[in-house]
Amino acid sequence: MGEETTSFTHRYVALGDSFTEGVGDWDPRSPNGVRGWADRVAEQLILADPSWGYANLAIRGRKMRQILGEQVDAALALKPTLVTIYAGANDILRPSIDLDALLAEYDAGIARLRASGAAVVLFTGFDSSKSAVFAKTRGRTAIYNELVREIADRHDAEIVDYWRMREFQNWGYWDVDRMHMAAAGHTLMAARVLEVLKAAHSIEVPELEARPAATRLAQLRTDALWARDYLGPWVGRRLRGQSSGDTVTVKYPELTHPVWTKETTSP
Repeated sequence: MGEETTSFTHRYVALGDSFTEGVGDWDPRSPNGVRGWADRVAEQLILADPSWGYANLAIRGRKMRQILGEQVDAALALKPTLVTIYAGANDILRPSIDLDALLAEYDAGIARLRASGAAVVLFTGFDSSKSAVFAKTRGRTAIYNELVREIADRHDAEIVDYWRMREFQNWGYWDVDRMHMAAAGHTLMAARVLEVLKAAHSIEVPELEARPAATRLAQLRTDALWARDYLGPWVGRRLRGQSSGDTVTVKYPELTHPVWTKETTSP
């Protein structure tokens, strides 16, 4: 690992859950069958400067303590110069949560990452006010966001302000499961992250086609199918103490160039 790590001048390591793993941005070329905004950010960094290496340690379904316990040490071993981390979304969806205690642990994890010398990028949580199912978590997310902002200020970390990105209120940016961004959403997020990093990029955010308004009956049918195919299984896993990531492995555990950049760049 040491030789492979030091062969890259710049080292980007992405940490988190399904958001960072790339769920919703389906791509059979990619490990786990998903690409995602972090892979797209890495691609732009590498295309601009092949001395960048990239690792993505995120796994869907992970809660904050799992991310801190499983991913922070692994990230530090890769000697990162840049870390992105988003943790806590899966905790917010649980029946009960002690946000103050949880974010105190997050603060300690971010302190360790910053102490390594790496630049760190954090995310606020998404404003779910337009979601019929997840709108009730809006208040928790708002508190989470304020605590994350304090952590960012304390440790001189950057913030990608997902909460204020009103574009994502357009459901065209979301996958059919209504829980994860689709390819268009991940593409837009990659552009926003690169803007925070002040990095030039060639990402073109796709224009969304206007969707005709559905009749009430058609919407009810669509909602019923969604509840059967996505909401029901999601609730069932939680009742059984299971996670969608239980059998998933890390996409890029070592620093590399993503598969779609290898024809144009080399380590």
